[in-house]
Amino acid sequence: MTTAADIMHPGARWIPAHETLDRAAQLMRELDVGALPISDENERLCGILTDRDIVIGCVAMGHDPARTTAGDMAQGTPRWVEADADVSQVLGEMQGHRIRRLPVIQDKRLVGMISEADLAGHLSEEQLAGWVESVYAKA
Repeated sequence: MTTAADIMHPGARWIPAHETLDRAAQLMRELDVGALPISDENERLCGILTDRDIVIGCVAMGHDPARTTAGDMAQGTPRWVEADADVSQVLGEMQGHRIRRLPVIQDKRLVGMISEADLAGHLSEEQLAGWVESVYAKA
């Protein structure tokens, strides 16, 4: 059985909710990623911040990324999977919520992220096509 731990990109990092978006952008650049899970003061997942969120939700709205926090951008209920979840659970979570990145948790700690690139390297063509259709199709 293929699990989330098998397909994830290990070593994901949190951005604390109190950190500013300019710091988040710097961390994204350092890590060469387009998304960071947002953690509360107890290191619990409270959202995901993407590079697009920073541009569209902050800069394009005329807000200052040095004064806007990651927590200000956290919206909705964050989705995640346990490291031992099988690939069907991973796909179900991503397809059901039309999300492109999924944090992987083990023992209540962030251990990795699953992105499109991770899926592409581990799924059959049929599975990948079904994922693309459900996530990218217009609602």
